Amino acid sequence: MSEEQQGTLEVGVLKTEVFAKAKRRQHTAEYKLRILRELDECKGSSEAGALMRREGLYSSLVSKWREQRKRGYLTPGAQRRGPKVDPANAELERLQRENQRLREKLERAELIIDVHTCPGGRCQGKKFAQLAGLETQSRNTEN
Repeated sequence: MSEEQQGTLEVGVLKTEVFAKAKRRQHTAEYKLRILRELDECKGSSEAGALMRREGLYSSLVSKWREQRKRGYLTPGAQRRGPKVDPANAELERLQRENQRLREKLERAELIIDVHTCPGGRCQGKKFAQLAGLETQSRNTEN
């Protein structure tokens, strides 16, 4: 290659830096509220556009922030992202667990009553084994 050709090659090559992944911007609630206040104070669309260009914001993002403000998500102590807990569903699950626990307690109480009221003491061994949680031989042969 001649020197002329080498010179043009060097000039034509651009040095670029490539990042593996762009970092997402995260804005605090205070920042969002400040920008929304400033946008509310703007007199025209040109002032609002200039503010958004200066801050590097898109109108769709500002729309989402307005919706968040309307729903109260930008206030201190506001609800965070994540799965929503339905209070009625949580109460139903709690009552179902309590119901199961009470059924098991009733079953034990009935066994105790059966042990004490068994005529002649003939069934006390089997009932006591059930009460203690032991498997009786008659149950093993039935299965």
